[in-house]
Amino acid sequence: MALVSEFLGQLTLSYGGEAEPKFPTVVPARDFDPARDAARIDTAIKTKGVDEQTIIDILTRRSCEQRKEIAFEYERYAKKDLVVALKGALSGSLEALMLGLMKSTAEYDASELKASMKGLGTDEETLIEIVCSRSNEEMMVIKRVYKDMFKKELEKDVAGDTSGNFAKLLLALVETRRDEPSNVIDYVKIDEDARCLYEAGVKRKGTDVATWISIMSQRSVPHLQKVFERYKSYSPYDMKESIRKEVKGDLEKSFLTLVECFENKQLYFANRLSEAMKSKGAKEKVVTRIMVSRCEVDLMRIRTEFKRQHKRSLYQTIAEHTKGDYQKALLSLCGGDD
Repeated sequence: MALVSEFLGQLTLSYGGEAEPKFPTVVPARDFDPARDAARIDTAIKTKGVDEQTIIDILTRRSCEQRKEIAFEYERYAKKDLVVALKGALSGSLEALMLGLMKSTAEYDASELKASMKGLGTDEETLIEIVCSRSNEEMMVIKRVYKDMFKKELEKDVAGDTSGNFAKLLLALVETRRDEPSNVIDYVKIDEDARCLYEAGVKRKGTDVATWISIMSQRSVPHLQKVFERYKSYSPYDMKESIRKEVKGDLEKSFLTLVECFENKQLYFANRLSEAMKSKGAKEKVVTRIMVSRCEVDLMRIRTEFKRQHKRSLYQTIAEHTKGDYQKALLSLCGGDD
């Protein structure tokens, strides 16, 4: 066990600021042989009826870096692109999940953002989930990758696809102006921000949304957690109730997502997964997106929060609400029962 915690402790993201510990369910495989994996996948694809199980076993139990190596070896061995081969061999939700795993976390987030803004109508749900839940560091990487992949600025696409205060909030978040967490707790500033949030919303007629946006997009997460606590001494409602009273539609959803992520990001994702699987014909898109984007980040902690909140494990819930090869792949990413 000590080894495991030591290993998890080493899996941290550091971008100059505070390192964010990682709690992945998918970690690099030991005794990794990309050429052997590539050959096995090639055989699985060529098998009559396709051997999905082998593809699932390999791709869901390798890290992103390892999958990239497998893709490189596959191209040498089979003389074709692995992603193209997977598209031809798989279909439906399993295909979407496996293709998602062939991208890095940031590439996946970038492509999901692009897809949410493509064509007629915007998929606001995806846009809100990704933009409002990613840390400053994650968003910086996503923006860079987005530009590499699509030759466009994420800000420009968001601005062109949304409007009003909803657009202003998303753009403020994409601009990554959030303060780094500080070791010094500034009680005066906490009190001031709490009072400003109250005076800009519940206390007055109409909402001064600009004030809400600037505080929620610029202050550090630990600071905001204390601000929301302090807020209760000014307002008869907590921050989430205040949001529900003051704003509606996509803006309301965005502010609520932000507050939930500031308070407990893993619980936010656990609840999203629970809702998506409860809905008739599991919302597979949402389930796929969270499982793929968080399996190498914090899915282990999401599992813990899921069990605590919903009194049954994520593993059991996936087993109950999904089926077939898609279910097998999700259970493998889940990494075990609690």
